[in-house]
Amino acid sequence: MNEIKSIKRNDPACSGIKWILYPGLYAVLVHKYLSNKLHKIGFKFLARFCSQIMRFLTGVEIHPGAKIGDGLFIDHAMCVVVGETAIIGNDCILYHNTTLGGTGNEKGDRHPKLGNNVMVGSGAVVLGNIKIGNNVKIGANAIVTKEIPSNSTVILCNKVLEKK
Repeated sequence: MNEIKSIKRNDPACSGIKWILYPGLYAVLVHKYLSNKLHKIGFKFLARFCSQIMRFLTGVEIHPGAKIGDGLFIDHAMCVVVGETAIIGNDCILYHNTTLGGTGNEKGDRHPKLGNNVMVGSGAVVLGNIKIGNNVKIGANAIVTKEIPSNSTVILCNKVLEKK
């Protein structure tokens, strides 16, 4: 399973079967194999109910409509929010207290789209229908409201450092 491999790859403290203790793993697995599937076939209330149970148990709120690629690692797993139309690519990392959210009362596609291999640091907030490119690192407590090109690093105050 790619999510377990991702935990072992990204957390040096994980050895043996310690991955079984990661609540972020349970939040992702229930999303991918239960609530998202229920949402897709039209059981939206039941899908939302499952996601709210996982929110209570793990501290991670993933809307059933969100699309998540393989290998998502949610480290420490508290206060992570992923909005309804968010898309998360493969091999991404979300640290605790991160939000992939909307900017207000807009309708339709209103959440961020993360490329592959994106790291969102602790306390970072990514808002709106924006694209975050591949291999992007978003620093702790950054607030991102504009698209970020691939191979970039984002720090406080929406400053983008591009790698050459």
